[in-house]
Amino acid sequence: MHRITSVTVAAACLAGLMALQSQAASPTQYQVRNLGALGGTSSGGSSINNFGLVSGFSNLPGNQSTHAAAWLNGATLDLGTLGGANSAVLWPVKNDFGVLVGVAETAQVDPLGENWSCSAFFPTVTGHVCLGFVWRWGHMQALPTLGGNNGFAAGANDFGLVVGWAENTVHDPTCTPGSTQVLQFKPVVWGPDDNDVRALPLIGTDTSGAATAINNSGQIVGISGICDQAVGRFTAIHAVLWQGDTVTNLGSLGVPAWNTPMAINQKGIVVGFANAPGGGALGNFNVHAFIWTPATGMRDLGTLPGDTTSQALGINDEGLIVGESCGANGCRAVLWQNGSIVDMNTLVAPGFTDQLVYANDINDEGVITGQSANATSGVSWTFVAVPSGH
Repeated sequence: MHRITSVTVAAACLAGLMALQSQAASPTQYQVRNLGALGGTSSGGSSINNFGLVSGFSNLPGNQSTHAAAWLNGATLDLGTLGGANSAVLWPVKNDFGVLVGVAETAQVDPLGENWSCSAFFPTVTGHVCLGFVWRWGHMQALPTLGGNNGFAAGANDFGLVVGWAENTVHDPTCTPGSTQVLQFKPVVWGPDDNDVRALPLIGTDTSGAATAINNSGQIVGISGICDQAVGRFTAIHAVLWQGDTVTNLGSLGVPAWNTPMAINQKGIVVGFANAPGGGALGNFNVHAFIWTPATGMRDLGTLPGDTTSQALGINDEGLIVGESCGANGCRAVLWQNGSIVDMNTLVAPGFTDQLVYANDINDEGVITGQSANATSGVSWTFVAVPSGH
């Protein structure tokens, strides 16, 4: 009979501890697959909820227009438009009841010749009015503005509230000449009825802004600044958090431009991107990913070695953050865990050969969506990455 000694027990405990440490140190591997498209050669995943509903956009044949799309159980669904050529889901929506929000063009040409915020995301600039939409059970509903022509919906919570930004009727002198933006726009909340819309307060003397994400506690994040071009930059002088009608400045990384929250989880942790020092002219796009908590304020999450910019785009309730890191050789999807950044392409299980370009959202099961690209064909796909063991 083998005699169990204290030395034997100690050795067994040490071996077990080393095994646990090895497992903890081993990075999670992901099974990655590309999803279907609507006939074009470019699509991307922007949002994934806790039931696996992926939404984003997909080009149509010819790549002259893109439509908001959803993916569930292997099917690709075209969400349509509001009568114009283009639409898209562009932010992590975070609603677990199948509600999707985004932007869609109408059949009306913009009477002021504005390109509006959505033009930066579509294959062609059409000059048509673009409105925020909410999509439920197969129906796309336009969301009202503050009296102006255009709007944009970015996020929704589980209690029927949608956030975004919308134009009023003020011809704002802080709009940049030559940018085609004319009207002032405010961060807004729609709901609980789709026709209910109210503007959120801005910082100090700021004139324009946008709400980008909302959680189930009603905490909203977004930007506050001047009209500028209606696409970030000096509209994002301040990254902000709204609780009720109280607006809080989340700080910056040292530069008053491009300070943009992208997501807030149910614990109130905020991630996004902000201009970092050293980017040349003040408005140059020189962003680093950030995380903000009430205890620590805004902190720089850095880039992959050798890269110059990064963006944190999504966060789950476990604190896992996804986004992209970019440099001279393009962009790579990244994952931040416990403050460390990892190239997601190093975590892909054998059999998937495309490059993961960006990761836009992650659900509480750790499933990630974003965009991949095939270097040979040039085709970009919506991907889903499932952690091993799920």
